[in-house]
Amino acid sequence: MAIGAMETASKGIDFLCAIAGPQPDLERARRLLRGSLDFSALLDFASEHYLGPQLLAALSELDWQGVPAESKAKLEEFRRRHVLRTLHLTEELCRIAALFSSRGIIFAAFKGAALAVDLYGDPARRVYSDIDIIVPTGQVPAAETALESLGYHNDQGDRAFRRMFCAYQGQYSFVHADRGAAVDLHWVFTAAALPFPLQVDELWSGLRPVTVGTCAVPTFSDPDVALLLAGHGTKEGWRSLGWICDFATFVHERPALNWPSLHQRACQQGSGDAVLLAFALSNMLLGVAIPAGLADKLARNKRVARLAALIIDRLRGSSSKRGRSHLMDLALCDRLWDRIKAAARLLLTPTPGDYQALPLPQASWPLYYALRPLRLVARGLASLRGDRQPMIGQELGAVDRRT
Repeated sequence: MAIGAMETASKGIDFLCAIAGPQPDLERARRLLRGSLDFSALLDFASEHYLGPQLLAALSELDWQGVPAESKAKLEEFRRRHVLRTLHLTEELCRIAALFSSRGIIFAAFKGAALAVDLYGDPARRVYSDIDIIVPTGQVPAAETALESLGYHNDQGDRAFRRMFCAYQGQYSFVHADRGAAVDLHWVFTAAALPFPLQVDELWSGLRPVTVGTCAVPTFSDPDVALLLAGHGTKEGWRSLGWICDFATFVHERPALNWPSLHQRACQQGSGDAVLLAFALSNMLLGVAIPAGLADKLARNKRVARLAALIIDRLRGSSSKRGRSHLMDLALCDRLWDRIKAAARLLLTPTPGDYQALPLPQASWPLYYALRPLRLVARGLASLRGDRQPMIGQELGAVDRRT
């Protein structure tokens, strides 16, 4: 990335950090506005990092000083579209929640509108493009049937195909073409063999209602939301500043949480570093204080320090460095041996790409467990010859949506 572009990116991130944290520094933002701020780039950065609502609120409070008319018009248009989109998604969530409840399906809504209301009191204060719902594993078929009855469609194949080639992701994606809505139906939080700070079995006894639009939907307890935010951000490589702002705001709004206890819970799952990494980023970028019970642990953790430095460098660098690879998930593993085991399992798990490369009848699908390593070796050799680029990250079929 050229030096000028890096400087522009860094200034844009500085401005977003000043206005989007739990305690916005409007004086710092005002000083940055008086400098050589590239507003076109700033709008792009706000979009990349899902911080359009925060940028709108801050510039409005600053009386739009120094903001070009064209940039203001673009933000006002974003506001209009975003509010309409938010209303539509909250209506869809209420429709799904009502049907699930009527059919006795245990579920919880998380991220998306549920988190926006829970954290900011307004479903339009976050940017998201889908609805995330989690159910117990045994109720996945019932949940699929319910979504299909509402007009949602899964284009990943029939149920037998999904169980064989897509289930390792722990979620299926459904789309309603006519209503322009998408649902990610989860039953776990990560791909097979990967740890996560929060376990699904821990959720159900602590669910609580949150009012979204015109209905109350179940969501996670505060401690579980805390672990979810740390785990989700780490799973996704913290490539969005908006996710760091969510975690920082949650820390600020929930001062009574016992973070040493939550960290211990995450450690028991082999993913305690995710909590430390969330605090490291929140502290370095947004000035969030590190709880006393975690400060020493964070100071001694060289791995988390390296990850935090790398993530911040990427945030301040080119957007091309922030591309999603499924192997980012390995950062969830505290232990090297866990990372090795998880990588091996992920690379040996059949994916839709294996079927597309060599369609076999359903009775022969177990052969893919043996054929996949051979195909990956062949692709690797082809890439070395320059015939094609390796696409392991794409092969693993990562879902990349705004959440």
